[in-house]
Amino acid sequence: MDSEFWHQRWQRKEIGFHKEDPNIYLTEHWHTLNIPNNSLVFVPLCGKSQDMLWLVAQRHKVLGVELSEIAVREFFEGAKIHPKITKNGELVQYDSPNITIYSGDLFTLKADHFKQVQAVYDRGALVALPEKMRQAYIAHLRNNLPQAINGLLVTMEYNQNLTPGPPFSLAPTEIQKLFEGFDDVSDIATDDIEFRGNTVRMRIWKYSRYYPTAAQFTEKKSQYRNIIHTSGTP
Repeated sequence: MDSEFWHQRWQRKEIGFHKEDPNIYLTEHWHTLNIPNNSLVFVPLCGKSQDMLWLVAQRHKVLGVELSEIAVREFFEGAKIHPKITKNGELVQYDSPNITIYSGDLFTLKADHFKQVQAVYDRGALVALPEKMRQAYIAHLRNNLPQAINGLLVTMEYNQNLTPGPPFSLAPTEIQKLFEGFDDVSDIATDDIEFRGNTVRMRIWKYSRYYPTAAQFTEKKSQYRNIIHTSGTP
């Protein structure tokens, strides 16, 4: 699966994944993150999701990234928002007072793009990616997001042999492995639904990563000094 797959889906209007209403798991569980007003929320592979408008209605700001510029244009047109459009390296940046969306490859976003982000909402990014890309995606977030971060994640579990992805099935064990290095990763709800003639378990996760405490920072510093000492480095 490559970028052309998703470009063609948008060109052909094969976007059954797009919903006209905010996602029910977002509206029911977002409050569990306790995100302050005016926080910047990152929405990866955002498409033209109405979830972004819902987040703004909750007094947040949104940073999105979407491969298809068709989706980005349709989002702003549908919301009757007139963004400022500029070229930003390999990305096209759509700016409005509460929502900024980068059109382009998510992996071109670097730490500077994320420096104000306080939370992540992922309903359709992780489940849209095959296994190797999932690993690269989470590694990219881990390495570029601010140290202190909270996230809400929606995944699916079903017999992948019966229905090919995307969206892909992700077992809880894979989620725990992908998010190694985060301080808290927990599933907070499940919901069994019918999808493509099969029973699918939707699972809602929240995760957090915190700033190290003073004690943890001192311990890390001590470990680093020990490594330097044992290596013989002056």
